[in-house]
Amino acid sequence: MPIDAAGALGAAPRVREIAWDHKDVQLYHLGIGAGRPATDPRELRYTLESRLHVLPSFATVAGGGAPGVIATLSAPGVDVDLAHVLHAGQRLLLHRPVPVRGRATATARVVAAYDKGTAAVLVLRTEVGDADGPLWTDEAEVFVRGEGGWGGERGPSGRPAPPPAEPPDHVVERAVREDQALLYRLSGDWNPLHADPEFAARAGFDRPVLHGLCTYGATLKTVVDTLLDGDVTRVRAYRTRFAGVVYPGETLRVRMWRPAGAERYGTESGGAERGGAGEVRVTVSAVERDDAAVLADTVVRYG
Repeated sequence: MPIDAAGALGAAPRVREIAWDHKDVQLYHLGIGAGRPATDPRELRYTLESRLHVLPSFATVAGGGAPGVIATLSAPGVDVDLAHVLHAGQRLLLHRPVPVRGRATATARVVAAYDKGTAAVLVLRTEVGDADGPLWTDEAEVFVRGEGGWGGERGPSGRPAPPPAEPPDHVVERAVREDQALLYRLSGDWNPLHADPEFAARAGFDRPVLHGLCTYGATLKTVVDTLLDGDVTRVRAYRTRFAGVVYPGETLRVRMWRPAGAERYGTESGGAERGGAGEVRVTVSAVERDDAAVLADTVVRYG
């Protein structure tokens, strides 16, 4: 039966207390591919507790509860088959740098339900704050096949925008380990799609696929390391649309474009590396499948 959009939108927010420490941060960083080479000082800031900085995308797993996609499926008015669910997009707004250790309150609710006719799109917003105020706000966009048709608002088109016409300023390739999904799921996303071949086949895939949020984190790390000199505190916001899947063992090709105009960066050369502010447009593709699109409409804002 169609999703009860009114019930989902009208439900009271769900509130839970979350906590994390350096071990959770280190495990997340390893799960997105940090630590290669293991003794590289640039990697040790992600893996060694005495030097640890927190990549902002850690916010998507902080506290170890169900990720936004899974949490959306337990919202009132939502009762769907997990095999029909795809992660459509993710948005993150940082109010302050994410601390290495923390205790906070996470408040989540469905803020949008779109009727695509043969599918539904739900948006779960989670706001997280501690005793000192807001920390971050993130939104998970969830696509559910076969659950439209209640006559609701259709919402945005969802079609990825084409990448910029000019050549990218930077292109970086990142290999994905064969066991990357098995490692990443230890941060809390136990969806069998990423580990069980039989479940993956039922969902329409040849084999288990990598978590979209793992690619999301690996991409942000690539941007931070390439353009922001590894300074995770400069990230202000990050958004993406999931355009395709990644299979463990493949190679990610990350293309980055800096906007034209030095004034966007506050530097004479227009270089993000020199401490200005602005945004970077990004696309990600799978090298081994003829550059098949993986992430689209991806923007990292920094200060």
